[in-house]
Amino acid sequence: MDRINKLQEMLAQSPGDSFLRHALALEFIKRGDDLQARRYFEELLDANPQYVGSYYHLAKLLERNGDTSAAIQTYEKGMEQAKRVQDQHAFNELRGALEELTF
Repeated sequence: MDRINKLQEMLAQSPGDSFLRHALALEFIKRGDDLQARRYFEELLDANPQYVGSYYHLAKLLERNGDTSAAIQTYEKGMEQAKRVQDQHAFNELRGALEELTF
């Protein structure tokens, strides 16, 4: 059984597990399936907006696909959430990526 199938099976057993949803999105990126990865990241962030690590990966995916406006919005939302949960490391990483994109 491949990793995606195993993760999907585990997610079916624990549908609210943010880590599994994040891991699935990353696996789809590895396969080059940005559409599925985006879907999993967006579902995750809709359900758990404080899962700040996913904002960076989703924004990078959006950048790669030429959707600069959505990438900027995603970095900004991630920075807001990182502040809210007091995750300075994530905030700095998101800010750095945003600055790299916009300057």
